[in-house]
Amino acid sequence: MSVEIDLTGKVALVTGASRGIGRAVAILLARAGAAVGVNYRADAAAARSAVRAIEKAGGKAVALRADVGDRRAVRAMFRALDRALGRRLDLLVNNAGVWRARPAPIGRMTDEDLEAHMRPNLLGTFLCVREAVRRMKRGGVIVNVTSTAGRRGEAYHSHYAASKEGMHGLTKSLAVELGPRGIRVLAVAPGWVRTDMTASSLRGGGERRIAGTIPLGRVGEPEDVAGAILFLASDLARHVTGTILDVNGGAVLLGG
Repeated sequence: MSVEIDLTGKVALVTGASRGIGRAVAILLARAGAAVGVNYRADAAAARSAVRAIEKAGGKAVALRADVGDRRAVRAMFRALDRALGRRLDLLVNNAGVWRARPAPIGRMTDEDLEAHMRPNLLGTFLCVREAVRRMKRGGVIVNVTSTAGRRGEAYHSHYAASKEGMHGLTKSLAVELGPRGIRVLAVAPGWVRTDMTASSLRGGGERRIAGTIPLGRVGEPEDVAGAILFLASDLARHVTGTILDVNGGAVLLGG
């Protein structure tokens, strides 16, 4: 078995790929040879920047706008992917999601708070997987980007933790359901990662405090998660499915 990861000829779709973890994943998959659909919800300039970075390195990519929690938008996105890269798909990375730093105690949690997390994080994953499997004619790989919060819970962010734990249940269920079709379904569970989403929590002394709860002693980078996803997407992980890979510096072991 070759140890070189080569995705040449593969087609991938990465949701929430205009920034942070999603951008790092899209660029790394393209570097490995995949043609990549770069999904974004609102920041077209950032998505175009990711596409240009891929093209500059000799890869192929297309920006695809869609709110993953919107059924019609998801269907339209996949049709656009069909037109741009062909009606087949080898890899789906469900990365789009929401986390709000503001605490939401359950007794004061609003319907809007709940909807804001459940719709993109959990419903969006369902909607994208449903469309993806219709295009995975020769098998494929689905990787769901979840969270340490889904592994251990997170007080005052129960809506977020529940949405991510729901993705864990979906991952395990679909691994069994889709395995006979040659489709592997996996999840990676990042902890604290340096992105726009976590910037407010890392300011001031926040990063030092958080790093102190991580056995490896540092906040993760988007590329740390991207590397794990590339491995899971490759033939090096061809006998791995239904698993949740912690990519959090060991934080889940200490409740960090």
